[in-house]
Amino acid sequence: MRILLAEDDELLGDAIAQHLKQSGHAVDWLRDGRAADAALRSQSFALVVLDLGLPRMGGRTILLQMRDRRDPTPVLIITAQDALADRVAHLDAGADDYLVKPFAFAEFDARFRALVRRSQGFDTNTVALGPLSFDRISRTASVDGGRLDLSAREVGVLETLLGSPGRIAAKEQILDHLCTFDADVSLNAVEVYVHRLRKKLDPTGLRIVTVRGLGYFLDVAAAP
Repeated sequence: MRILLAEDDELLGDAIAQHLKQSGHAVDWLRDGRAADAALRSQSFALVVLDLGLPRMGGRTILLQMRDRRDPTPVLIITAQDALADRVAHLDAGADDYLVKPFAFAEFDARFRALVRRSQGFDTNTVALGPLSFDRISRTASVDGGRLDLSAREVGVLETLLGSPGRIAAKEQILDHLCTFDADVSLNAVEVYVHRLRKKLDPTGLRIVTVRGLGYFLDVAAAP
């Protein structure tokens, strides 16, 4: 999934970005508050990891403006401000969770997963659809207990489709989910990833249905 990381500390920002990328996520790392605000106004993200002390526009202002325009994107605040009053104020301002620096990545990952689960309407880390099971922690898929061999981009496509079963996912939505600002990936590439994933899913009884001009959806009814 695609994550916006707004953090101006080079060491911490690099550590978080690399950690998320190693887990298979697309990460847009921005070090400037105005740049982060502009990105949120023009792109869609699965989650925002937001530092409060950003230059040019603080994280609290970004958060308030997001909620003012009814942007529902989950926000995980990371900050050195550990006073109870600070935590309460930012949660009341619209943050979904609050993590005080320094933190362990095990806790970061658990809070990350909880926010994504909640935003997508899931109550567990496993999504099941017919014989298909998808583990949102390890980002692996299996059919009847046998693991599917999927590339990182194929996993991203599957993750997007499973996030809205029965509903159409546009090519642009899939591309946003897969790629960062600087990734040189076209909409035609999305067709290639979908085609490869479709071939691997066909034997399971699940079909990726193309709706011309609109996008794709998983045909849940086709599952045995």
